[in-house]
Amino acid sequence: MENTLSMASTKPSLASRLMAHPLIRIVLGLVLTFAAVPLTMIVAAQLVAKPYRIVWPQLLAAVFVWIGYRFYLRRIEKRQPTELATSGMARELGAGLLLGGALVALTFALLGVLGVYRFDGVNPFSVMMLVSLAELALVGLAEEAMFRGVIFGVTERSLGSKAAIVISSLVFGLGHLPNEGVSFLAVGVITVYGVLQAALYMKTRRLWICIGSHVAWNYCVSTVFSSTVSGHAATDGLLRGELVGNTLLTGGVFGVEGSLIPLLLIAAAALYYLRNAFRRA
Repeated sequence: MENTLSMASTKPSLASRLMAHPLIRIVLGLVLTFAAVPLTMIVAAQLVAKPYRIVWPQLLAAVFVWIGYRFYLRRIEKRQPTELATSGMARELGAGLLLGGALVALTFALLGVLGVYRFDGVNPFSVMMLVSLAELALVGLAEEAMFRGVIFGVTERSLGSKAAIVISSLVFGLGHLPNEGVSFLAVGVITVYGVLQAALYMKTRRLWICIGSHVAWNYCVSTVFSSTVSGHAATDGLLRGELVGNTLLTGGVFGVEGSLIPLLLIAAAALYYLRNAFRRA
C-alpha cells in the first residue's frame, strides 16, 4: 500500500510531461526567441517617425532575441546558454563571415565565367551601405537561434543528429515558400544551406559561426553584388551587375539562391563540414 502511494506521489504532473515533449519545447523556444521582434517593430513604428527608425529598432530587437533565447535555455532546457557565450565570439563570427563571403564570391565568379553574371562597374562607397547590417544581424541571430538552436537542438536530443539535420534543414527551406519567385530549386538551395549551418553548429556547438555565415551570405549577395536575396528586391550595392540567361543559373525572380551553382557549392561545403562534425562526434 505504501509503495503504491509512493509511486503515485512521484508520478510526473501533466505540466511537467507536457514541458518534456519535444514539440512543446520547440514551440516555446520559437515563441520566446522570436516574439519580441514583431512587437519591437510595432512599438517603434507607433512611437517614432519612419526617418528616425534606422538601425536602432533592429539592434534592440536583436537584444531581445538574445535575452529570449537565453531565457528559454535556462528555464525550459535547464542548461547554460554556452552556444552564445562571448568567449571566442569574435573568432567564430569572423570564420563564419569569411565562409559566407567566400561562398557568395565564388558563386558570382562562376556565374561570371558562365556569362550569366555581367559585371558593369563599381559604385562609390557610402556609409548607407552599412545600414543594412543591423537588419541582417537581427535576421542572422534570430533565424540561427530558432532553426539551429531550438529546432535542431531539441530534435537532436530526441531523435539524434541525423534526424535533426534533415528536419531542421527542411523546415528552414520550406520556411521560404511564401517568398516571391520561389521554386523547387530555390527551396533545395535554402535546405542545403540549412544542412551547412547545422554542420557548422555540430562542429562548434556554438551559434556564432552560423550567424556570421548567415549575415555574410545575405549582405554580400544584396549589398556587395546588388542582387536579389530570397525574392526580396535587389538594391544598389557596391558592385553593379545583372544576372541574365537561363533561370536554372540566374535563379529568376527569387535571385541567385534559386540557382544551380550555389546549390553545388553549398552542398560541397556542407559535405566537408558534416564529415568533420561526425568525425568529432
